[in-house]
Amino acid sequence: MKIRKANLDDIKTISKIYIDTWRTTYNGLVPDNFLNELSYEEAESKWTHFLSDQLHQTFIYVAINNSEEIIGFAAAQNSDDIEFKGELYALYLLPKAQGLGAGRLLISAIAEHFMKKGIFSMLVWVMKNNNSGRGFYKRLGGQYYSHRESVFGGTRVEDEAYGWKDISRLFVK
Repeated sequence: MKIRKANLDDIKTISKIYIDTWRTTYNGLVPDNFLNELSYEEAESKWTHFLSDQLHQTFIYVAINNSEEIIGFAAAQNSDDIEFKGELYALYLLPKAQGLGAGRLLISAIAEHFMKKGIFSMLVWVMKNNNSGRGFYKRLGGQYYSHRESVFGGTRVEDEAYGWKDISRLFVK
């Protein structure tokens, strides 16, 4: 498995993974009509804009399997939070790529990128009812930090933030 920084040529694949993974991961957590209305075209616009957001110094890494297929991605940006200077904005893996270490490798790449920029702390927001996501971040040493509410399709969901005050331990050499 390889991890590399994403470029604009990857946006179509990133967008497909994003939409398809939302529809499986968040099924039952957000309304069906919200999931059904997700659009590949809107996702492409979202991720193209994200990748070019210089204000937040955004970046994306992709995981590539042995067949040279992108199987997941992680996106990150600088954070305005007082305690955590980096934010893992998104981490999505195709179902067939889950449990193979791709998520861990992507987070390692994000941590390395931040550390090279002088950022040594990071947080991530995850839906409170996304037990597998919360469990993954806890296994990586993420500590509960805060909570908020988000609205999807008119439904309020609770989010929790998990943070790492020292991301150097997330970096795998």
